[in-house]
Amino acid sequence: MHEDCGKEKLYAASLSGGKDSTAMVLRLVEEGWPLDFVMFCDTGLEFPQMYEHVERLEKALLVPVVRLKEEKGFEYYLLRYTPERKDPDSPYAGKPGMSWAGPRNRWCTSVLKTAVINKYLSGLRKRYEIVQYIGIAADEPQRVREYRYPLVEWGMTEKDCLDYCYERGYDWGGLYRLFDRVSCWCCPLQGLEELRTLRREFPELWSRLLDWEAETWRNFRKDFSVQELEVRFRFEEERIREGKRIRGKEFFKELYGRLGRDGDRAEI
Repeated sequence: MHEDCGKEKLYAASLSGGKDSTAMVLRLVEEGWPLDFVMFCDTGLEFPQMYEHVERLEKALLVPVVRLKEEKGFEYYLLRYTPERKDPDSPYAGKPGMSWAGPRNRWCTSVLKTAVINKYLSGLRKRYEIVQYIGIAADEPQRVREYRYPLVEWGMTEKDCLDYCYERGYDWGGLYRLFDRVSCWCCPLQGLEELRTLRREFPELWSRLLDWEAETWRNFRKDFSVQELEVRFRFEEERIREGKRIRGKEFFKELYGRLGRDGDRAEI
């Protein structure tokens, strides 16, 4: 704790567990920046290797890691929590759960992370002035004035952060060799290649995606449901075994036939 002329200051770092926030907290400690605690907000959707990574990191930092978690959890909001719809004629009226997030409604981030962290810090702010470190890299655009961005001050890019962590022996059990991003494994905003990798490397998690989508009302993605992705990926594997391409008009014509879609579609 650190005291000014007003309230005592508390210095807190937000840790997602990914390369950027990990590099940030490691360097904060290495360079002796004031740091009272680290906040890890557990969405319940982290890869198993991420939990191992955070435990190892906590032992090395010698700084308390406060674990935060939304009480009801992702599945409750996905399938059961139903927000009040102001428009009774809304196409979403009466539908249970929030269903899958999308580019314009990333409810999972706000409910499972932002709101949880803000609630925790709001209690501390009654007594302390909070200085919050955020692990946004120098080549990422999003910044908010009231936070400090050590990675920006150090000029560390995303690549720099990953290299920095690797040099110190942190490799997340190989996650970054499989994925560009290692946040929530069920994110609908992932690219097709990452979803292929999820299905191949983590079949038990892929199975949970299929189960969840069977219980909800919105497609996982705008272009494909999880079940349709399962059909697509199996078809791709079949074509690869036969030495055929998984792109082009022939591929998509047969794929859409298997999916029961009429007409040709633009290649995806």
